[in-house]
Amino acid sequence: MAVLLTFLHPDVLIIPGKRVKGQMGRAQDSDLWGSPWYSRACPLQWVGGGCWAGQGRERTGEKPHNHMRSRLSEASRGWCHLWLEHCSEIFTFLRLLGTMPYFKQPKHFQTLTVVQWPLSYIVLFWILQPLFIYLLLTSLWLLPALYFTWLFLDWKTPERGGRRSAWVRNWCIWTHFRDYFPITMLKTKDLSPKHNYLMGVHPHGILTFGAFCNFCTEATGFSKIFPGITPHLATLSWFFKIPLIRDYIMAKGVCSVSQSAIDHLLSHGTGNLVGIVVGGVGEALQSVPNTTTLILQKRKGFVRTALQHGAHLVPTFSFGETEIFDQVLFHKDSRMHKFQNCFRRIFGFYFCMIYGRGFRQGSTGILPYPLPIITVVGEPLPVPKIENPSQEMVDKYHALYVDALHKLFEQHKTQHGYSETQKLLFL
Repeated sequence: MAVLLTFLHPDVLIIPGKRVKGQMGRAQDSDLWGSPWYSRACPLQWVGGGCWAGQGRERTGEKPHNHMRSRLSEASRGWCHLWLEHCSEIFTFLRLLGTMPYFKQPKHFQTLTVVQWPLSYIVLFWILQPLFIYLLLTSLWLLPALYFTWLFLDWKTPERGGRRSAWVRNWCIWTHFRDYFPITMLKTKDLSPKHNYLMGVHPHGILTFGAFCNFCTEATGFSKIFPGITPHLATLSWFFKIPLIRDYIMAKGVCSVSQSAIDHLLSHGTGNLVGIVVGGVGEALQSVPNTTTLILQKRKGFVRTALQHGAHLVPTFSFGETEIFDQVLFHKDSRMHKFQNCFRRIFGFYFCMIYGRGFRQGSTGILPYPLPIITVVGEPLPVPKIENPSQEMVDKYHALYVDALHKLFEQHKTQHGYSETQKLLFL
């Protein structure tokens, strides 16, 4: 049986009687062979007692049967390892073709809620906007004329705190979106409504699913976990220049990442929390499974802003954010990489070659893998209010923030599927 399973998967060899935890430290059920042992893993490592598992993740479980331990000699282990190394490319190719399922199929409605999130923006941009322009040439011209007039008068609202809607944030569709992965939020310390907060969101991932679900909806119960705190998630400013889309994202509590918008939120009242994805779109190209690479060393503008307003810095880390898509990476000198850079200069974000699961069990497609995402909100770092902070002061609190983020990762990594040897890399 051990040799048979070697042929069936290039990354994992499971011995009957050994239940191996899957990605993010949770057992992954699969319809393949009617077995709960099939796992999506990373580079090979022998785990004592009878199974091969990934180096980047711990795989633990029940002890194998004694008769299986005696059957698998040291020689056969070495043979299996050699065979896996030689056949890895072949099996990887077969897996990319969608012939090897390795995840439990989410409910169909949960899948649709994940699809509707990016699809809704496409519909607003490519269908409703042209429709509004067309209506200007018909007898219904008054409807789009009123909207565009109101748009002109409302143009500066994104720079003045936005316009959130509790009704949109509480749509039941977001709970199904949450349950697809699932997405959860873990609080380590309370946040006092007497202060304002500037929160660093790490990592960016491909689409920042964790931050969106936790801070732009009430699916994970943010208002109950942090009572008296109003969350805002900052994104690219040009989104707020697109009719209809600007209103939709403002309703969810999204704000512009411009300096004026953040200054407004941190200087009007207390209890405001502004989340900034510090790594930005550049970090999307670092979003590869089994990696924890953050672009942070030279990103110090958010620290300066926090000092100017006396806003406490809050580190957060979403475990699993980089696991939900596979990505094709290109060499820096390749034409495709140059195209990605050109695309970013035009549109403000990278064109990433990603793939995940398909709509059918075992198929490959563009849906994210249904793997858990756990956003851990760290302890706030008190920051003094300094109207014109010096570079030395900015460097000091930036170093304190990096240290706090590193400690947060180290304290929680083993609880959420990472191994003791996994390190957080700062670029």
